[in-house]
Amino acid sequence: MAFDLVLRGGRVVDPSQKLDAVTDVAFSGGKVAMVGNALKADAGTDVRDVSGYVVTPGLIDLHTHVYWGGTSLGIDAEEFCRTSGVTTAIDTGSAGPGNFAGFRKHVIEPSQVRILAYLHVSHAGIYGFSHRVMVGESEEIRLMNPIDAVQVADANRDLIVGIKVRVGRTSSGASGIVPLQIALEVANEVGMPLMCHIDHPPPTYEEVVSLLRPGDVLTHAFRPFPNAPCTAQGTVKQVVLQARERGVLFDIGHGRGSFAFKTARAMLANGFHPDTISSDVHILCINGPAFDQVTTMSKFLCMGMSLPEVVKASTVNAAMALRRPELGSLKPGSVGDATLISIQEGKFDYEDVVGEHLIGDRKIVSEGVVIGGRWWHPKPSSKFKQLAN
Repeated sequence: MAFDLVLRGGRVVDPSQKLDAVTDVAFSGGKVAMVGNALKADAGTDVRDVSGYVVTPGLIDLHTHVYWGGTSLGIDAEEFCRTSGVTTAIDTGSAGPGNFAGFRKHVIEPSQVRILAYLHVSHAGIYGFSHRVMVGESEEIRLMNPIDAVQVADANRDLIVGIKVRVGRTSSGASGIVPLQIALEVANEVGMPLMCHIDHPPPTYEEVVSLLRPGDVLTHAFRPFPNAPCTAQGTVKQVVLQARERGVLFDIGHGRGSFAFKTARAMLANGFHPDTISSDVHILCINGPAFDQVTTMSKFLCMGMSLPEVVKASTVNAAMALRRPELGSLKPGSVGDATLISIQEGKFDYEDVVGEHLIGDRKIVSEGVVIGGRWWHPKPSSKFKQLAN
């Protein structure tokens, strides 16, 4: 087999195969072709020396907002992914049935980075989210558009992976839990999972999680009080344990207001790890405290999760939540995406959304990405010199 690209001699961490070893990864025809030692390359193969670095499946950020130019909270997906090691960005409800066509045509289709989406049940998605204007789209029941949401989701199954709704005092106000009930009707009708945002009560964490079905995702799962998943005594709430047992997935979704070290310490101390780690990157948190995917991953690394556990929560677990098993893996035949990272040691200042600081001893740094079996980077990097074949 002729290879298009070979990553030579990196530490390959692929939880989908329970693989953690120094070896080579080869790509051909836009897919992973082979993983093994001393893979042979021909004259046309791009061979990169990645020794001393970590190679993972392409990172999946399960919670982003990348409808750049179409919403006030959107950031540029390609710019973000180049610097954060993400090869698949999941937009979570920036667009609704009233404006998804524009998102698809003007942002998703031209993007070199893979963008998938949860469709918001609200007509125009998250339309009022900025420094000066903050409008909870779920508060206005007249904007709930289940009929068109079903039609748009059904017509765009290649890109739409589920239905999104936001509930809480900030996002649904006096409408409370009703938008979630409407969104669940849509998700049931189209046979897709649902992702639910939660912020300050009402409704309560207990009310929200009790309605979620197997395969649904609760994002902002490790948020601070009020509406934290743990008690004041540091135990995990019974409704949370019951939800996990029936298959509800718990996603981080760091963002500007939805991740606290105090909550994370309690949950991890109880052995309750997040199913997926995501940044919830948007215009109000890209410069802190979330920054990006690798920074969010670094926080969990510094709180005691192992590197394979952190990678698993950002690759194969996310792919399973999306029902896209071709992603998040370096198994031969998988989508030819990979992320190159380094683990820097030192003292690094991390901040959560309530202002607590954690001085960590390690930091995950994105060094480069492979997308569709090709080296993809802003400029040729001397770190990964091309080797003679």
